[in-house]
Amino acid sequence: MTKIEWVLCPICSNKTRIKIRPDTVLENFPLFCPKCKKESLIDVKNFEVKVIEPDAQTQSR
Repeated sequence: MTKIEWVLCPICSNKTRIKIRPDTVLENFPLFCPKCKKESLIDVKNFEVKVIEPDAQTQSR
């Protein structure tokens, strides 16, 4: 079975609702943390998470 990991919030370091596999590639992904209610733009490649924008604002209508 392939290794699966949770994506951690770059702000509070808690688990988000996103899981990644070794072949997962995300670019400019808006990651939302349900605990701290913050959104961050991230890039993911080979289980390595890079934060593009640490505190992007969520859109509200």
